[in-house]
Amino acid sequence: MTSSPAIRLGVDIGGTFTDVALEVDDRRYTAKGLTTPQAPERAVLAIVRAVIAEAGIAPGDVRLIIHGTTLATNALIERKGAKTALLTTDGFRDTIEIRHENRFEQYDVNIDLPPPLVPRRLRLPIRERIDAQGEVLVPLDNDSVARAIDTLAAQNVEAVAIGFLHSFTNPDHEQRTAEAVARRLPDLAVTLSSEVSPEMREYERFSTACANAYLQPLIGSYVTKLERELKQAGFRCPMLLMTSGGGITTTETAIRFPVRLVESGPAGGAIFAACIARQHGLDQVVSFDMGGTTAKICFIDKARAQTARMFEVARIYRFVKGSGLPLRIPVIEMVEIGAGGGSIAGIDSLGRIAVGPRSAGSEPGPVCYQRGGGEPTVTDADVALGRIDPATFSGGKMMLDADAAKRAIAERIGGKLNLAVEHAALGISEMVDENMANAARVHAIESGKDLRPRTLIAFGGAAPLHAARVAAKLNISRVIIPINAGVGSAVGLLRAPVAYEIVRGRLMRLSSFDAAAANRLFAQMRAEAEEIVRRGAPDAPLTERRSAFMRYRGQGHEIAVELPVRDFTAADRATITALFEDAYRRLYSRPIPGVEIEILSWVIAVSAPAEGELGAAIGTKPHEAKPRAHRPVFDPQAGEFQNVPIYWRADLAPGARIAGPAVIAEDDTSTVVSPLFDATIDEFGYIALVRREAV
Repeated sequence: MTSSPAIRLGVDIGGTFTDVALEVDDRRYTAKGLTTPQAPERAVLAIVRAVIAEAGIAPGDVRLIIHGTTLATNALIERKGAKTALLTTDGFRDTIEIRHENRFEQYDVNIDLPPPLVPRRLRLPIRERIDAQGEVLVPLDNDSVARAIDTLAAQNVEAVAIGFLHSFTNPDHEQRTAEAVARRLPDLAVTLSSEVSPEMREYERFSTACANAYLQPLIGSYVTKLERELKQAGFRCPMLLMTSGGGITTTETAIRFPVRLVESGPAGGAIFAACIARQHGLDQVVSFDMGGTTAKICFIDKARAQTARMFEVARIYRFVKGSGLPLRIPVIEMVEIGAGGGSIAGIDSLGRIAVGPRSAGSEPGPVCYQRGGGEPTVTDADVALGRIDPATFSGGKMMLDADAAKRAIAERIGGKLNLAVEHAALGISEMVDENMANAARVHAIESGKDLRPRTLIAFGGAAPLHAARVAAKLNISRVIIPINAGVGSAVGLLRAPVAYEIVRGRLMRLSSFDAAAANRLFAQMRAEAEEIVRRGAPDAPLTERRSAFMRYRGQGHEIAVELPVRDFTAADRATITALFEDAYRRLYSRPIPGVEIEILSWVIAVSAPAEGELGAAIGTKPHEAKPRAHRPVFDPQAGEFQNVPIYWRADLAPGARIAGPAVIAEDDTSTVVSPLFDATIDEFGYIALVRREAV
């Protein structure tokens, strides 16, 4: 087969499963297998080989590989990154430990704060000082730099972050320090805060720089090794990586700024859901991505995922802001909780069933996987409730042990609470469903969104099993389960554009708006972003978006304001003022007259076109759905097992209608149609669950 520009491969590594989606012209092939956490590239290569063999193509026929991964996230959560040091302005070594001096749990006397990634003994002071205008107050002391480098060498540090006060206004001292480190320790990974997060607020900037340095050796080694092994396997195409902001970028950029990969895999899922929203003409949806380890929830309005420029990773308190490590990078905003198929269930200190955030992952996995797991998980509960057929799980490639799952649930949950196995399993399922619903409610309140009119788009291996129940808890009346839902994030990777976003902190008051300075800044940012995008899309037409983060002088926080893409003139002071006031009015109902307005940060995003939509409508016609079998599935409302019809998705044509309760099975997942919902196959071949009261 000759090489075709349509052949693209998406690879998403999750905590439990690695998903692959291959598109050859208008056909899509998918595969799913257990992640190999000690050497993730092993699972990638094995599953990729299987899917290209199924498609009947050679490795050399693939034009592009797009990769999303949770490795960066897991390294931060599990603290498995490099031994990292921080060189910082004398007197500010404790900034990343002092944080904001606030208490995210005001009345918790035993409050736990997330420990910094860099211990105090490796936070080394450098004598220097630059003011907020970029002027040098204290010259860089070369002797203190030399002493710090001696310490780095003596402590066998693997990576170093350099973060000086106000370096976003003048990076000279950081750059000179980095050059000195490179001369003495050329193999040491170095991160400059003025490059990874050139904005005000030193705690967030230093935290982001430390996280980037902490990840550099791990991600650099993994990406380099995966590229090498793919080439040895016969792949000659480039590999691009998904970033947290929803664009794909080159391996060089990913190795330099690995912190931008922290929400890499989940971002692919949000893009997948946005494509489905656009395909169906839906203005308000909420994506629900539940895999083996975590569940992710994201709001999507007018086919665009909600975005932010800062988020927290590794929160100690599940839903509480301030309890994690802040990262100031462009990101698709979502809430992520430890609620997946592999989430472990137990009894807490109050005698209640608790689920997650610990996960059995792929090793040893749920008890029913027969890989050595001993603690019951959500997947074990789904097997015990009859929702998953042990004989056909993963297309029959992986036999499950239902009896072992029931024994573990009985021993660890049922016996301790005097519950029958099915009631203990239902308790596990209800707790994980309520955890996900509660996360969605909190996220909706924080975002000022209403969940009730939204459509829930469910994907990931476990989401279709739980989507109807979660939707009922949230008073959502419609759920869409797309084709290839089990590998949705991998499919989403294939829809992502090559893109890059740059933020620069530069204070400018509109009363003294300097159009020439703004034009110079945007020209520099455009050149830098375009250089990165061109590496992945050398000939594509590029789209540019500009914005600024603005506020009234004296306020503590700023809002995003879209700016026109053109050169500014002095007259644009009035234009930008009007744009700010319109944005402020939408958020807070009215602007504040007579208060000076200032710009804190400038943003430019450059992107190439995405690769196209998911597919066209194929029409519907009446089609009688015939079940392949019946089996007992536990009905939570009736409190007993009921014999329900089992349909296979491949047998269902657009127009088919199924009354709940029922199960629609496929190789990668199964959809539970609860008694409250009816299912139809829509014009795109997707399963649409509609609540009966809403029909």
